[in-house]
Order: sequence, then structure tokens, then C-alpha cells
Amino acid sequence: MSTRPALPCLVVLCLSLLLAACGSVGEPLYPALNIPMTVTDLTAVERGDKIDIHFTIPPKTTEGLLLKEVGVLELRVGPNAGGEFRADTWAASVKRLDVPIPKQTGPVHFETLAQEFIGKEVLLAVRIGNPRGRMSAWSNIVAVGVEQPLAKPENLHADSIAQGVRLTWAAPNQTSFRVFRKPAQEKEPILLATSDKPEYLDASTEYGKTYDYYVQAFHDKAESDVLGPASITPKDIFPPAVPTGLNVSAGVGAIELSWDRNTESDFKAYQVYRSEDGGPFVKIAEGLEGPSYSDRKIESGKHYRYRISAIDQTGNPSDQSPPVEAIAP
Repeated sequence: MSTRPALPCLVVLCLSLLLAACGSVGEPLYPALNIPMTVTDLTAVERGDKIDIHFTIPPKTTEGLLLKEVGVLELRVGPNAGGEFRADTWAASVKRLDVPIPKQTGPVHFETLAQEFIGKEVLLAVRIGNPRGRMSAWSNIVAVGVEQPLAKPENLHADSIAQGVRLTWAAPNQTSFRVFRKPAQEKEPILLATSDKPEYLDASTEYGKTYDYYVQAFHDKAESDVLGPASITPKDIFPPAVPTGLNVSAGVGAIELSWDRNTESDFKAYQVYRSEDGGPFVKIAEGLEGPSYSDRKIESGKHYRYRISAIDQTGNPSDQSPPVEAIAP
């Protein structure tokens, strides 16, 4: 009896082994189109005599692949002709800005002169293309109302005063300003405040720290160029207020003094000065933290006059208070 397998069985076995070795048959792969993703963060503002434009080129294509090279960068600016807005129709009729094509994806900054658009509202849009000219969709549309350029403020000064740092500058015919501050340890200035006049008091400074200040005029969506920096390192050269409300009264074997408490945050202590029978004032006590003192080194029947001075943490002394007289009992 023969043990040779039938021919059909051998064919089936060979086909099974061949399919197992080659894997299953899938859908055919088509070449990637590499169309860049759409820019979504376009911004524009009138700054000085220019329109300042920022946007980011996305790092990937619409297929989720890395965008290896930017072939086309099309940035358009111009007024809307009216009626229903269609991006392609609008773009074909307005100015194309000559923006250098970056070597890689990421942030892009570009400026164009605003002069030809003064008195108009213009729209801006951008789109990106790959080296074969396949374009993304148009970005978000940005509108800018272009005004007469705002002049850059002038003569920024920073002065240390008891209340903080006082800033002053010159800017005729402008009523609104942004004040920026950069402490020495920071990389970029941040918006500190706005002001409707050409001055500002920064009461949040600390002695011994260096600050850079910048100022910018603005009106609606238009901005001037930024003025600055004006640098300053505030130092505590400012004495406390002169103590007030000094009252003296004769007690048993002592003359009692009391006065109003100083409220400065850097107050440290009081000093007491005394004059005997019209003589010069001499310091008789110091380092007093509270607003009172008992003078027990007195002689009965003598005339005494007293003055008080305040000292801050840096050692700056105030002027002495007006004298108050008492007769020892």
C-alpha cells in the first residue's frame, strides 16, 4: 500500500506555507501629500509706523507627518472689498508681503509699513505651502484698524522717593500708556500698569534690587514703539516721619513722656533728647521700641525740655520733634 500523499494535498500545504511566510495582503500605500497644517495663531497690531505680525508655522502636515521643509509662505494684507467674505477672492485682490521663507517651522515675526493703509481697516491672513506648492488652508483672519502712527514717548526718568520709584516721561497729545518693569533677575519685562498721564509711582519696589522700566503709548489697537530701559536700584535714604503728639507730665520721682506711634514699615526705634535749664539737647535714651519713656534722672525744681527722634532699619534718623517743657517735682 502506497504512503505518498495525494498531489492536491501537497499543493494546499505549499500555498499555506507561502502565505504564512509573506503575511497577509493589505491596502496599497499612496504617497503622502505633505500639506502643511493651517496656521491658527496669527496676530497683528499697529506699532509705531509699522504693522507688527506674529504667527507660528505648525510642525506637522495634515497627515500627522513632520513638515521637513517650508516651500511657500504667503502672507496677505489689504481691505475687505465688502459683501460676503471669501478668503481666496480677497487674497487675489490684496497685497502679498515679501516674507523670507524660514528654514524651519516655529514662530515667525514680520513687520510691514502701515503708511499706505492709514485710515482703513485691513485684514491679514497667511498660508503655508510645501516645496511642491501644495498649500494649507488660510489662517485665522485678523482685522487691524490703521491710525496715524503714535509717537514714541521721550525722556523716561526713574527716581527713588520714599514711597517707591517715581517714573516720568514726555509724550504730547497722548493720553494712555503702558508701563513695563523687568527686575534684574528676569529675562523679559512684564506689564506693570497702565496710566492716563505721563507719570507713574511704583510702590512695590524693594531697596537694593535693580529694576528696568519701559513705557509705551497706546490708543485703541494702535501702539507706539517702546521707550526704555530706565534703570534704577532704589536705596533707603529716607528717614521716618518726625514723631508727633509728645506729651510730658511730672510724676513721683520722674517725668513721664508719651507720644504717637510711628507707622512706617521699616521703623526700628526712638531716641530721646533732653535739655536742662535752657542748655543744649543731649541724647539720654535710644533703642526704644514703644512710644513712652520715664526720665528718672532729674532734680527737683529744674526745668527740662524734651525732643523725640525716630530711627528706621537702615539707621536713617528723623528730625527731632518740637520741644516740650516740664518742671521736675
